[in-house]
Amino acid sequence: MVFEGIPYFTVPSQVKAFARKIPEIEDKTLRSIGFVLMLAGLALVYLGRSLFGND
Repeated sequence: MVFEGIPYFTVPSQVKAFARKIPEIEDKTLRSIGFVLMLAGLALVYLGRSLFGND
């Protein structure tokens, strides 16, 4: 949630502009972006658990 909130805190006007453009983006592109972001999130969790342990 911290990472998701950073754009809204730092550049809210650009977030609004991007939100208006989302309907113009192809579904395939949005799915690809979503998939890459999910993989990045899983990688962050994996690295956090391996570096700081899960005990």
